[in-house]
Amino acid sequence: MEVLASSSLFPIFTKPNTLNPNFSIQVKLFVSQPSKTLKASSFRYTRNPSRSNANTGLVFVCNRYLCLLERNDHRKFSGKFMMKSSVSFRKNVSVALVRLVSVLLVSSISVVTTDSPSWGLSEENLLFLEAWRTIDRAYIDKTFNGQSWFRYRESALRNEPMNNREETYMAIKKMIATLDDPFTRFLEPGKFQSLRSGTQGAVTGVGLSIGYPPASEGSAAGLVVISAAPGGPAYRAGVSAGDVLLGIDDTTTETLTIYDAAQMLQGPEGSTVELAVRSGPETRVLSLTRERVSVNPVKSRLCELPGSGSNSPKIGYIKLTTFNQNASGAVKEAIETLRGNNVNAFVLDLRDNSGGSFPEGIEIAKFWLDKGVIVYICDSRGVRDIYDTDGSNAIATSEPLAVLVNKGTASASEILAGALKDNKRALVYGEPTYGKGKIQSVFQLSDGSGLAVTVARYETPAHTDIDKVGVTPDHPLPKSFPKDEEAFCGCLKDPTAACYLNQGLLFSR
Repeated sequence: MEVLASSSLFPIFTKPNTLNPNFSIQVKLFVSQPSKTLKASSFRYTRNPSRSNANTGLVFVCNRYLCLLERNDHRKFSGKFMMKSSVSFRKNVSVALVRLVSVLLVSSISVVTTDSPSWGLSEENLLFLEAWRTIDRAYIDKTFNGQSWFRYRESALRNEPMNNREETYMAIKKMIATLDDPFTRFLEPGKFQSLRSGTQGAVTGVGLSIGYPPASEGSAAGLVVISAAPGGPAYRAGVSAGDVLLGIDDTTTETLTIYDAAQMLQGPEGSTVELAVRSGPETRVLSLTRERVSVNPVKSRLCELPGSGSNSPKIGYIKLTTFNQNASGAVKEAIETLRGNNVNAFVLDLRDNSGGSFPEGIEIAKFWLDKGVIVYICDSRGVRDIYDTDGSNAIATSEPLAVLVNKGTASASEILAGALKDNKRALVYGEPTYGKGKIQSVFQLSDGSGLAVTVARYETPAHTDIDKVGVTPDHPLPKSFPKDEEAFCGCLKDPTAACYLNQGLLFSR
């Protein structure tokens, strides 16, 4: 007799010999063509050499308490009692199978008693399982970096200490680390709230936008301040655009990404953070108290070039610093205001924009495109979804457009830049972008913590996978190219400046 059992005992454990109330058993009785009597006891197969060419298959399939018999003709078994008809055969086999199921149920109880941990699930175990299930359902790589995700769950519940919340958080972080994915991460309750508020237009921090320093020789290690929010803690302390952030709470920024640094700058309202900031030749150490700071994602400016009277060329400059929930509305307002002033061309500056809300990036792309694919969403099996536009939301499709990018341009910014480039709507200037070609969704856990989980990857309209490569610009930008709206407008008016020399390309379509 062959007994095949599958499924797991509980959401926690999966073992080859473990059964649960949802088990499925397949009983195969291998027999030979018999005489008219049946002998059945232990269901051990007795081969009849004289009938070697007979059909030798008889299968019972049992699920819970229902057993199906595919054939009911007489077969020969070794055993204790005799059955002289197919009716008595069915009757006695049914009795035997009920006994068999009973034995297996008792055996499964024995397995549970001896093999499973004697302790029940604690609150900490349940939180760990909640995180495990979230990743199991949502994560893009269903090989989970080449490991058995179910076995990891069993091993962690048996071996990882989870006696308090801190140990449980550590166990979750250790589990995520096995995926080797820097964008799938665990967020404690405070960090989860900061991330969510950051995409809603406000963040608890010191009011700094940071980016990578220009890639010029001799530039000091650190991160450059792109802007300080007016009225925020850093602004009041005298931090301004162009300053260099050297350290955060005794941690040097030399090896930090802008994402790590941004996370360190944020924190609970009223908490303090210590910054080492260099302004020109002077280095200061500032102790700042975090506040809730509103983030305006857009700055715009009308730049008039030298010309004759009312016919002077005009360029509309739009600086987009982040993709929060206000971004698309703010960009739309800026475009409409600048078009109302009869601009001849647009410059969309995405430098040091690390991304944010994916839907906001899609909406902003629709403003510039009359039709076409914006992005392909892909998983391990290929293209899963397509975001495109029919032009119904377009408001600026005719004016020449230049997009400025650098290595601080990431995520939603890269989706926008790639869509405008591949649809031949814009020329892209700068350096290759960061190369974050994956999309994360944020999930809240029951205790207020959360997970950012990689759920998909994306390809540009030309089916370019930019992960770890970035969007390649059409033209480089000079290292001296200005980074704010005031300097940009001034540069356009200077015949000797780098941006003045690029006017021909800026006005080309």
